[in-house]
Amino acid sequence: MRHSLAVFLLLTLTACGSLPTGMPTDEKSTATADELYTAAKSDSADGKYERAIKGFEKLQSRFPYGRYAQQAQIEIAYAYYKKGEPAPALSGLERFVKQFPNSEHLDYVLYLKGLVNFDENVNSFVTTLFGQDPADRDPAPLIAAADAFDELISRYPDSRYTGDARLRHQYLQVTLAKHEIAVASYYLRRGAHVAAINRAQSVLTDYPNTPQTRDALQIMVQSYAALGLDDLKLDTQRVLDLNIAKDGIRPSRANFQERETRWWQFWR
Repeated sequence: MRHSLAVFLLLTLTACGSLPTGMPTDEKSTATADELYTAAKSDSADGKYERAIKGFEKLQSRFPYGRYAQQAQIEIAYAYYKKGEPAPALSGLERFVKQFPNSEHLDYVLYLKGLVNFDENVNSFVTTLFGQDPADRDPAPLIAAADAFDELISRYPDSRYTGDARLRHQYLQVTLAKHEIAVASYYLRRGAHVAAINRAQSVLTDYPNTPQTRDALQIMVQSYAALGLDDLKLDTQRVLDLNIAKDGIRPSRANFQERETRWWQFWR
């Protein structure tokens, strides 16, 4: 009998020890929407993102049409972003845009969508410069970030998030233009002159306000010269000269057919 009692007490203590340190389970089952939201928000603020996600999901399941329905969905995406899990964060934000296209929170959703793609991919995109050909790098996530920031800027010019979004968008424009120049010069060095011209032209059309337009024109001049298209070469050179005369910005290199050597490439 004493053995059975000891086992019962042990199981009871073990069960109590496994309860979460936040709101007790029985209280969660009877908690109001305000209480659930406050508890989950507190977990998120404390960096307990997994618990926050579960708390917001509980709020969604119990009050799917309540006052926190939209906010809970955004908070879940934010928690995944802070956890370093961009895929569920982005899928949640995409779902929000489809469900609530006229939401008062849409400016923040667009900002967060851009931020997830930006923070997750800018550093990894830059580090792929080490030992990898430019044509092998995928700029799609950065393009998605730029598109989200661009939509925020155009639709909500007075939003509190627009100022930061504009700065990030400008940075992305230059980064993506540099990528196109790297790919164009890669093609130029390999004698793929038509491909080099096409990539250079994409800089002029997609990133016209970046300094890389001068590099694009220089690559086009060299490509037309290699193809024996003297008229196009001279026309492009005139455009380049006019732009240099206007603001003094010159191409970053005189000859894009020569490989640009960086410090980590000395032994290659």
